[in-house]
Formats: sequence, structure tokens, C-alpha cells
Amino acid sequence: MNESEERTLQGVIPGHLHGWRLDQALASLFADFSRSRLQDWIRAGRVELDGRGCRPRERVCGGQQVSLRIVPEAETRLQGEDLPLQVLYADGDLLVIDKPAGIVVHPAVGNPAGTLVNALLHHFPELARLPRAGLVHRLDKNTSGLLVIARSERAHTTLVRQLQARSMSREYLAVAQGVLLSGGTIDAPLGRHPVDRKRIAVIAGGRRAVTHYRVLERYPAHTLLRVQLETGRTHQIRVHFAHIRHPLVGDPSYGGRFRLAAGIGEPLRQALRAFPRQALHARRLALVHPAKGERLEWQSSPPADLAALIAALRVDAGTGQSLGEGHGA
Repeated sequence: MNESEERTLQGVIPGHLHGWRLDQALASLFADFSRSRLQDWIRAGRVELDGRGCRPRERVCGGQQVSLRIVPEAETRLQGEDLPLQVLYADGDLLVIDKPAGIVVHPAVGNPAGTLVNALLHHFPELARLPRAGLVHRLDKNTSGLLVIARSERAHTTLVRQLQARSMSREYLAVAQGVLLSGGTIDAPLGRHPVDRKRIAVIAGGRRAVTHYRVLERYPAHTLLRVQLETGRTHQIRVHFAHIRHPLVGDPSYGGRFRLAAGIGEPLRQALRAFPRQALHARRLALVHPAKGERLEWQSSPPADLAALIAALRVDAGTGQSLGEGHGA
């Protein structure tokens, strides 16, 4: 099926969906599309029930005929740009990208161009017809590492559902300030900061956010961590570690006033002063392929800046072990 062409899908409401809301029934009947996407199409008049218009909340009956008109909607506001992309995997359903630090994922106020989406639209122009150009999740501008991009409507819906069901695994490497003695879990709700709306904060009544972490290496004043997301809220890892008073090294928004611990050597002092971003890297991604059904996994080594920081921490601590050696990494 050519998803770039207008087409109409026909179906019959099965008996076991009798009494369901129309949008819920369509999400079950046309599983390649998300419920929110189907709601938009119902409101746009692209869905007919027994030949008439309908509303998302309308209750359906078994045996009703349903017609869904699919009209490709290219994202005309965004332009492709010939920017480099490090593609680790590509097939007809998905892409896996290794994003460098310093690249914004999606255009927004203040970043109208030069983003990952602009690069994706140049190299893979068919993504223009997908929600958010196929983005399934995001990374902050100054977080490096792995991202998955859907290349079909079916893949996008399936991958988003994996995120919601927490069956997609995302693992990060982070350097935190201070010494954590053991791993643990941070379960603290997140929402917009009550004063600074550009920031996220732990607040009562926020959305549930859960971060698991394990200690890989300890240094005199820092800790190298393996972090795994159970939920995926905006700035989750950065805010959670600031909340337990171990903010990430180099974090401009949540790291607090820059300080250097007493007793560290001059090379490490220079490395910490020069580190340009939050010390956070999305190093592992695992998911079930939306078409093949097999579980796939990708890994990304720390980029040069983070690798140099870790090396400086090890030298200062008098250790020479490789990343995660003896820690089950």
C-alpha cells in the first residue's frame, strides 16, 4: 500500500465492540493509527458511519459500516536541510539515529531551523506525511545518543504504544555530582515549574515519573551511572537527579551554581570547567520491530567530550578501568 496516496478504508463494527465510543472502536478496528489521529480525522469529516458524519464520542453498534478516508498531510511548515545524520539502522519501518549533542530535535521558537527534523526531512522526505515527522520520542538539545524514528503510520503507532506500555527500553549514561553509594529508583511526579515555565520541577499533582539507576563507577566527588527510564517525561533524568541533590555535571538549568569539589587535581578541574553540557548520553535502545515482531537492540559509545570527561575522572581517582568494568555494565 502506498501511504503517500489518498485512499479509503472500509470496515464493519464487530459485535464485541458494541457500545464502545467511535474513536475507541476505530482504534481497535484500524490498529495502524493512533486514537488521537483518528479523533482528528473524525472531526475533519473523514469518517462516515453507515454513510453519515459522526462524532468521536458517539456510541457504535455491531454491524455498522464504517468508512475512513486517508488524506496524506505533508508538513509544509518545515523544510528539509542538507545536514549530516548518523544513521545506525534503516528499513521501511524505522530509523535509528545517533544524535550528537548540540542539535535540537524539533523546530520551535528560537530554533526554527538546523534541527534533527530538518535533516530527516531532507534525507527521508516521505517523513513529512507522518505526525511530528516520525518522531517517537525526543532528546534534549545537549543530550547525545540514540533516537528511533518511524517511517510509516503503522510503525509510528506501534512504537508509541511500546513507549506507553514501557516495553521500549531506553538506557542512559550519566555523570552526577557527588558520590552515590548504591543504585536505586527515583519516583517523583514532574510538571512545569510554578515560577519559571521553561523549567520542569518535582511538584505535587504532577505526572508520575520513575527513573531507575545503578552505580557503574565512583570517584572522589562524582558518580558514573547507568540510568533507565520507566517513564519519559521532559527533562526527567536531569530533574530527578537534581531533586536528590546529585545534579548532572554541566547541567545549565538544573545543576545549580558551578562548584569544584575540594581536593581534585588541576586536570580534572579544567575538564569540568570546559565540559559544555549536561553529562548525559542515551547509550542503549531496545524495542520490538513493528513489522517483524523481533526484539532489536542498538548501542552507542559515549561521544568524545563525555569519554574525555570520564577519562579525566578516572585519572584523578587513580583508576584505569574500562567503562563499567566489574559493575555488570
